[in-house]
Amino acid sequence: MNEFAAVVMDIREQSRLAGRQRWQMALDRTEFAVGDRGVIEAIARSGARLEVPVLDVEVDDAGEVWHLVEKPLAAGTAVMGRVGESGV
Repeated sequence: MNEFAAVVMDIREQSRLAGRQRWQMALDRTEFAVGDRGVIEAIARSGARLEVPVLDVEVDDAGEVWHLVEKPLAAGTAVMGRVGESGV
């Protein structure tokens, strides 16, 4: 399992179906590759641990890596990523 530290750089809504949203998050660095699954973890201001499952990974036409999630984290958030760990 690969573990790495990163910062959320950008988020965008990918889809909204039947009341469920899917988001794409770009990080300043990643160990995820296309098709990987895993977990992105952050610590909230309250001290609570937030665990966000990565459902898929895609690369856009500009070469930007996007992590598909159901719960976005704000740009600027420090995170830990773990490739291959199932939080789903």
